[in-house]
Amino acid sequence: MAVSLKVNGAIRSVPAEPDTPLLYVLRNDLELNAAKFGCGAAQCGACTVLVNGQPVRSCVTSIDQLNGAEITTLEGLGTIDKPHALQRAFIGEQAAQCGYCINGMIMAAKALLDAKPHPSEAEVREALAGNLCRCGTHGRIIRAVLHAASEMGRT
Repeated sequence: MAVSLKVNGAIRSVPAEPDTPLLYVLRNDLELNAAKFGCGAAQCGACTVLVNGQPVRSCVTSIDQLNGAEITTLEGLGTIDKPHALQRAFIGEQAAQCGYCINGMIMAAKALLDAKPHPSEAEVREALAGNLCRCGTHGRIIRAVLHAASEMGRT
C-alpha cells in the first residue's frame, strides 16, 4: 500500500501500512535521519518533528493520522549552505555533545519561536522540558535558543 505525505514541502509517496509510525517512514523510506529512535514511547523527544507547526513524537504517531498534514523535519529547516537561525545558534553555542537529543530540542525550539518569537528563559526551559538530554549541555541549549530568538528578531 502506498501512502502520500507532505514532508518538508514536498509530496512523497511511500510503500507503508497506515499504522506505520512516522519515524520509521522518515528514516527508512525517505532517508531523513535527523529524527532519532530513542525510547519508542514518546518520553524522550529524540524523534520530534513538526506536524502543522506543532512538535509531535514521530515514534508513536502513525502515518494514518497525518492526512493532509504538513510535516517538517530538521532537514527541512535549513541547508548546509544556508542553515536556519536555530541551527547556526546551536553550532555557535556548541550546544551538542553526543547530538542524539539535538533534533528534538531544535524542533521543539522552532515550534516555540514560531509561536512566541521573544520567549523568556523560563519559557524556553518549559518548552524543552519534555526533551531529555543525558550529556548535560542544557545551559548551552537554552543559550542557543535565546540566541536564535535574538537573531530571528533582527531579520
